[in-house]
Amino acid sequence: MGVIVVDGVPGFRDVGGIPASGGVIRTGRLFRSGHLAAVGADGADVVRSRVRRIVDLRADDEVSEDATAVDGVAITRLPLYLGSTRSFFVEDYSLGEIYAHLLSRSSAQLVEAVRIIAAGEPTLVHCTAGKDRTGVTIALALSAVGADREAVVADYALTADLIPAEHRRATSARLAEKYPESRHAWMLATESPAEVMRDTLAALDAEWGSAADYLRAHGVTSDELAALRDALVSPADPSEGASS
Repeated sequence: MGVIVVDGVPGFRDVGGIPASGGVIRTGRLFRSGHLAAVGADGADVVRSRVRRIVDLRADDEVSEDATAVDGVAITRLPLYLGSTRSFFVEDYSLGEIYAHLLSRSSAQLVEAVRIIAAGEPTLVHCTAGKDRTGVTIALALSAVGADREAVVADYALTADLIPAEHRRATSARLAEKYPESRHAWMLATESPAEVMRDTLAALDAEWGSAADYLRAHGVTSDELAALRDALVSPADPSEGASS
């Protein structure tokens, strides 16, 4: 996993290098980040030099408030929250409950995101903070090709560490004031605990068998899963580990 410093873009990184069944996740193929509204000209050049497709998981109001400041790259919008994000705070959802909600209610968008990744072009997946919607989408795609579970969890957990501490404190304080009855509001906006993603993926396995089986159940074909693997996994060198 490689963090790439792009001024104005939180958490931009390449998820390549994660061990996977039969190989390793390719570098330069799948990226993740927060929104691209605050990126400057130099940062936009960095994004364009690495990425050919952008999958934007944000809702209409988020896009209106923070329009992507990178042109020259094909953008596909796949809003994952089908309801109001405010409802998650008002109803005091936990992170795990939100991720379960995404997997149960936004399967069509998740499948389309996976299909874009499977096309094999260098792809950036992002939402606003690059934590929850992005985290579920990336974890689903990586898990479907046999990426090491704990490495996938570690990539998710890294997200909060890449959000500036001052921003995390300010956001937590603002949400605590806005939603004083919510026990989870601060965590929803600023935290990415490893155990939440670990539990989410375990629940996915328990219900569907595996991430690949979840995708199959929602319309992804065996050929598309093979394409996803070809896009994301660099096969192990058969000469490695051979005795001399």
